[in-house]
Amino acid sequence: MAKIVLEFAIYTYQIDFLRHVSNIVYLQWMEAGRAKLLELAGIPIHMAVENGIAPVLVETQICYKRPLVMGESIRLEMWISELRSASAWLEFRIYNDRGDLAATAKQRGMFVDAETMRPKRMALDLAAHFAPFVGE
Repeated sequence: MAKIVLEFAIYTYQIDFLRHVSNIVYLQWMEAGRAKLLELAGIPIHMAVENGIAPVLVETQICYKRPLVMGESIRLEMWISELRSASAWLEFRIYNDRGDLAATAKQRGMFVDAETMRPKRMALDLAAHFAPFVGE
């Protein structure tokens, strides 16, 4: 299984009033991970939409383990833990620059028909694009 690994710096505008990274930033990092997954699978978001398919999220779970603060950077690891014909579970691990686990997360997403907004089952050839990222 291939994990997608991205690194991000922490910027001042990502800090909340408690002086650590705002929870919305975690969602933005996961969005970047999902976009990278689609890109590596050969289906970048713009191409999917042009072909009448829209990736959507239907559930997000985040468990914060330790705060992230200014001066740190993060490493996001993600993979697909479950791939079904109409949906998938994505797993995320976020680490600080010392390698400490800062958060775990799961998201369930699916493709929908861009015109009808109804779930769209993946053809076997499309699902095969995601196979290298399925595991754990």
